[in-house]
Amino acid sequence: MTTPVSIVIVSRDRPAALMRCLTGVAQLDYAPFEVIVVACPAGADATAARPDAAHIKLIRYDEANISAARNLGIAAAAGEVVALIDDDAVPEPLWLRHLTAPFADPQIACAGGYVIGRNGISFQWTSRSVDRTGAAHPLNLTGDAPAVPTPPKGHAVKTEGTNMAVRREVLAALGGFDPAFRFYLDETDLNLRLAAAGHRTALVPLAQVHHGFAESMRRNRDRSPRDLTEIAASQMVFLCKHCPEPDRDTAWRTFEAGQRARLLRFLQRGPLDPLDVARLMRGLRRGAKDGTTRAFGATPALPAPQQGFHPFPGRPDAPRQHMAGRPWQAARLRAKAARAASEGAIVSLFLFAPTARRHRVGFTSEGIWQQSGGLFGQSLRNGPVIRMRRFSSRLASEIMRVQKVRG
Repeated sequence: MTTPVSIVIVSRDRPAALMRCLTGVAQLDYAPFEVIVVACPAGADATAARPDAAHIKLIRYDEANISAARNLGIAAAAGEVVALIDDDAVPEPLWLRHLTAPFADPQIACAGGYVIGRNGISFQWTSRSVDRTGAAHPLNLTGDAPAVPTPPKGHAVKTEGTNMAVRREVLAALGGFDPAFRFYLDETDLNLRLAAAGHRTALVPLAQVHHGFAESMRRNRDRSPRDLTEIAASQMVFLCKHCPEPDRDTAWRTFEAGQRARLLRFLQRGPLDPLDVARLMRGLRRGAKDGTTRAFGATPALPAPQQGFHPFPGRPDAPRQHMAGRPWQAARLRAKAARAASEGAIVSLFLFAPTARRHRVGFTSEGIWQQSGGLFGQSLRNGPVIRMRRFSSRLASEIMRVQKVRG
């Protein structure tokens, strides 16, 4: 018997990304789960207009505070486990099956999965721990089985806010997320609080989501920052809350230097100019000052949900279809794939050109998993740059590569 799960999605000023996320969530091969969307007016209106809107718990919220928004979603959650995913992310169809598996052990309170970056293949984040300065450190996990790491002393197992799950009773008792973290490090703060309370966290390599780093008020489409005020404020709140006082100044200087180095890399690439760097660093310092004045730690227990569990249909045991062809066949194949997806299948479309171009994977607004690249090019970035293949063998290997996460 599977665990009832409440999926909480917070969205602000990104209705198109939210719609794509919900299309992916609607293809989850899992039952039972419910979907809770906490969104600004644009996102809430778009959600309410969806054909599946009646199956979604919708909460309208128009403040720029992701922690407070998540807490509203958790308060409405009626599942035994609360799963979190960002509005600019899409889960693989077997995401919840893998992410919830560790909860069969009653000692596991939290689970985190792996996050795939923009090319749809390489990992953005895998297994890490976090220390009391907020810095993340790699954990040496091998294989794809769930694991319960023992992090170094003073560290906690780190999970990502776009791919994690927590037992609702544990999360509610802790008061959810600290609203002092309006943006950035809120899940990291929760990781340390879970560890301090003696709770165990599992990492689940096969619980995978694709994270797009969508444009927002804080970053451009190319990931260059528009503003560092809130990041700095959250970092300072984190240091005041968790870092021993004698170490705070050094930790802040290290963080500030890291942010400056990041801006200089964007300067070298072209998205930022020297005036942008100066402006962003001024914002960083303003944010730090603001962070020192914020009250933190006020996380009273969250109430029980007022509404019962509201199952979302999903696609448990849905048929899988694989379609493949050449780029010049793309229009016809996409139309065929869209029809199959609309009829309830989980569809993977492979388009191989007679080149050595690297592969990319994306999830379309029609609900198609599309992989494109050269017949002889890389998919996994640690493989050979060029490898001679026949079409049939290349297709078989790529289907096998995603089988454990897509089915």
